[in-house]
Amino acid sequence: MTTSPDGRDHEPEPNGGVSWIRLLPWDTPDHKTSLLSTSDSQGVVSRYADGVEDALMAIGADALAEAEELLANREACPRRLRIALQRTAKALSEVLRVAESRGARLSLPGPEDAPLEESGKRALRLQR
Repeated sequence: MTTSPDGRDHEPEPNGGVSWIRLLPWDTPDHKTSLLSTSDSQGVVSRYADGVEDALMAIGADALAEAEELLANREACPRRLRIALQRTAKALSEVLRVAESRGARLSLPGPEDAPLEESGKRALRLQR
């Protein structure tokens, strides 16, 4: 039995790997949390989820830039400010979900030679 970063115990997989639960960056059709049980951080669904997370981070950065621009304009109309706030709040919610998912995976085993990946202006070594 092995304990994952989220504190859950997991049985070893037949292939010698350990299975863990990954929070996915989307909900099920009935608006429930989507989870993936996997022992392969490079599987098709995991790689797709990585791409969705990257896109959500980029959308969040765009929403923040737009909100900052509007806030700097003393003549911005309340309607545009409200729309920017709604977009920024939605983006923040999505980015927090990505942070939760990635944080839970920080100590998971990954390839030793994983390349540095660009995320915005920061280079992070991601263990997936």
